[in-house]
Amino acid sequence: MISGLRRRFQPWTVLLLTAMWVFLMGQLAWGNVLAGLVVALVVVLGLPLPAMPVDGITLNLRPGLKLFVSWWASLFHASFSVAWLALRPQAPPPTAIIKAPMRVQSDAILALAAMMYNLQPGGTITDIDIANRMLTIHLLDGRDLEGERQRVARLERALIATFEKV
Repeated sequence: MISGLRRRFQPWTVLLLTAMWVFLMGQLAWGNVLAGLVVALVVVLGLPLPAMPVDGITLNLRPGLKLFVSWWASLFHASFSVAWLALRPQAPPPTAIIKAPMRVQSDAILALAAMMYNLQPGGTITDIDIANRMLTIHLLDGRDLEGERQRVARLERALIATFEKV
């Protein structure tokens, strides 16, 4: 029992949650800090997260930096594209649903890929076939299906280069 509590107690998480509580309260006071500490301890000890499946995951810094920069560039491009679709004086383009493979080895990296894709406007992953590593994606603009498959393939290659031993 004690070893389980030691494993659950993570001081940095407690400090981060306490700081978030104080920021939410809007005033740095002893009562807010103490209440934040109590809430943080209840969250960390009473609601433990499951262990992350991180076996076989490495972090390669150069490809990781390239992934970070290209993802941000794609985010801005997608934001402007969706804004243009909303503001242009034409009818909306046809939507589409495509399937795209995501051949990463780890479930954690597959979840990261889905998160990174869903955070960008213009497309939403509607289904993940974990066994076959296949994403079903709903596209707001269905005029360039092959281009979207290539964007998913570039994300896949960048994630593999960043997190998997090649």
